[in-house]
Amino acid sequence: MKSSVSEAKSIVNELLVDIFNRILIIEAESMKKQNVKLSMNEIHVLEAIEKVDETSMSNIAKKLHITVGSLTTAINTLYQKKYVTRERDEDDRRKVIIKLTELSHEVLKKHEAFHEQMIDAVFKELNVGEDQVLIDSLRNLSSFFNR
Repeated sequence: MKSSVSEAKSIVNELLVDIFNRILIIEAESMKKQNVKLSMNEIHVLEAIEKVDETSMSNIAKKLHITVGSLTTAINTLYQKKYVTRERDEDDRRKVIIKLTELSHEVLKKHEAFHEQMIDAVFKELNVGEDQVLIDSLRNLSSFFNR
């Protein structure tokens, strides 16, 4: 019994790592083919900016689960490449508000299209629409990692 649990854990670990790495590689290749000259980390920073309500540095860092210092490095690079702008908050001058530029919106459209194609392929290949067990398992997995 123990060996089968141990074996199952090993297989799940291997599959999760493999899936995560392959998605990142395929995603990066897709963006490169579309002439996006940003790293996946930079694209994910843009995505986080798009998804937070107030685009302060602390809110963006919280969304990405990184420090404000780490985010500052990424934002400086994106600012130099003209993908974001920085403004001081009028009510609280200590706050820096980050805004996406038109270049960012173009990249994010391409990134979203990649994700749509990937999910469409998953649904087509795995008949996911009919597999409630898989959907429930992925929800549980997502919940676990969010905790």
